[in-house]
Amino acid sequence: MKRRDVLKGMGAAALFPPAVSYGSKEKPMNVVLIMTDDTGYEVFGCYGSKQYKTPRVDQLAETGMRFNHCYSNPVCAPSRLKIMTGKSNVRNYVHWGILDPSEKTIGHMMKDAGYATCVAGKWQLHGTGTFAPETKGAGTLPQDAGFDEHFCYDLGSNHHGYWSPVFTVNGKTKAFQHKDAYSPKLVNDYVCDFIDRKKDDPFFIYYPLVLTHGPFQPTPDSEDPSSNSFQKNFEDMVNYMDKLVGRVVDQLEESGVRENTLILFTGDNGSPGGAKGGIVSELNGIRIEGGKSKTTDAGTRVALIANLPEKVPAGNVTDDLVDFSDMMPTIAAMTGASLPKGGVLDGVSFAPRLSGRKGKPRDSIYIFNEPIPGPEPHPTIFARDQRWKLYNDGRLYDISEDALEQHPLKEGGEEARIRLQAVLDSMPPEGLKIYRPKTDPMANRG
Repeated sequence: MKRRDVLKGMGAAALFPPAVSYGSKEKPMNVVLIMTDDTGYEVFGCYGSKQYKTPRVDQLAETGMRFNHCYSNPVCAPSRLKIMTGKSNVRNYVHWGILDPSEKTIGHMMKDAGYATCVAGKWQLHGTGTFAPETKGAGTLPQDAGFDEHFCYDLGSNHHGYWSPVFTVNGKTKAFQHKDAYSPKLVNDYVCDFIDRKKDDPFFIYYPLVLTHGPFQPTPDSEDPSSNSFQKNFEDMVNYMDKLVGRVVDQLEESGVRENTLILFTGDNGSPGGAKGGIVSELNGIRIEGGKSKTTDAGTRVALIANLPEKVPAGNVTDDLVDFSDMMPTIAAMTGASLPKGGVLDGVSFAPRLSGRKGKPRDSIYIFNEPIPGPEPHPTIFARDQRWKLYNDGRLYDISEDALEQHPLKEGGEEARIRLQAVLDSMPPEGLKIYRPKTDPMANRG
């Protein structure tokens, strides 16, 4: 890789010292990173929705900072890989649902900084063999990714059930068979318990919620427990997800650590789409169809809210660009944790913005999307800013006028094309080869 590629990929966080750190030896800052599953930005009241009820998330936005331009990958596993490592998928994506065991993660970073670490919810980085049986178990377990404790959907299967679920709890499989065993609440209970047990120590919690992924079923709070309406059930699931976020905030208050805990709230990709189980939302008079798996805004634009009482400016809204790789350097800057040494980091810290200063926000985002490899890799690659979007096949869109990307520009936008092409050219020309293990999972990795 050329030196300019390395420097480009390293981002501001790796080139410059942290812009701000609120942690101290006396009272290190706690961090709770919450990520919903299949919930686009358009379902939240703080982003303009009147259709869904999200008062607790809206409250976090009102008393914290809301980002208008945070972008994920269009499906879950690649987004989770990026948030774990601070790297673009072009550097370390080898197969669906697999985190290369050699990668240093945000869990390692926080554990090395002396934090008690926990992940609870949907891990999806160990390898379930969903699309290639030989990759089952070829990834990384939570305990090997720097997490002291975990309470995750069964790591030995592709389980995603809401009632009577199966979890892997600190390495042991446990089935919850009682009639009130609702998986989102069970995960939330574990998170709240961890907060209270670790209230005297600095802690880092990665909380990838299992809501609002399908199947779309009634929640314990639904008025109609037998509803078969995908749309109504999804709306109820959003409401229940909001309730669970509120329970975490309340637990932080009860445990006496709310004033010293940074909450970052986001989503792994857009809302569910497609003819079967597709979700339709209305935002500011505009109809938005769920775009999960699509590289349009409906599939990649997600909510991002940061909240830290008396420190993150309340009620602020910013148009700064944020990529999922930015979470690692931002949390490092906010806590004083040291970024992993060696290798390349693509993330750019937005910690200065959280302190009320402009800092050096990124001017573009690069996305490498190869979610489900086939016989030959066919990744979708693009670079974008708040307005313009350029694919590696030459298609250029003005997103402000064409959010559904139906009309690639045949003329105009030349300055944006040149600028974004330079971003594409600065990254590796291709991703890693798909490894197809025979005996040793890592033996055939390219």
